[in-house]
Amino acid sequence: MRRLPPLPGQPWSTMARRRAEPASAPQSESALREVILRRLSSAPRTREELSRDLLRRGADPEVFDPILDRLTEVGLIDDGEFARMWVQSRQRGRGLSRSALRRELRDRGVDAELVEGALASVSPDDGRERARELALRRTLRSRGTDMATERRRLLGYLMRRGYSAGVATSVITEVMDGHGEPSV
Repeated sequence: MRRLPPLPGQPWSTMARRRAEPASAPQSESALREVILRRLSSAPRTREELSRDLLRRGADPEVFDPILDRLTEVGLIDDGEFARMWVQSRQRGRGLSRSALRRELRDRGVDAELVEGALASVSPDDGRERARELALRRTLRSRGTDMATERRRLLGYLMRRGYSAGVATSVITEVMDGHGEPSV
């Protein structure tokens, strides 16, 4: 059964309505603490992410800053640990380069010093090896395409993950010329 579009001014669902309407601003300290703890229980967050969320909800920074300070003191908000976990997870899962990881962490409001500390665990050789694994896996999946198209697609794929053109090109050459073929 096909669903008809809503009438003008009516959202598709209650979730759409919630997204369309500005969230009501909890102003009491206990209500803000509850919002923050609920956000932290679903996933780790940086202090900046929590601040942005509360500001978007219309909360007063004079009320929520002391709460964030206290949660930082007790260790529930730890931007350094967040950055380390983010780097480890995103590099392993998505194969992102150091520059892409740096950009993502900065977008999340992590301090530059903490970002560099977290990225210290990723050596340039690790990044190159990860790029090689990604390219090899991608070429094995797309057999039958002409070489020029495959090289172009691989270059775009690696560059979208933050690898420089030089690293991507050398890794692609290595993989496409058969030096990176898996031994079976």
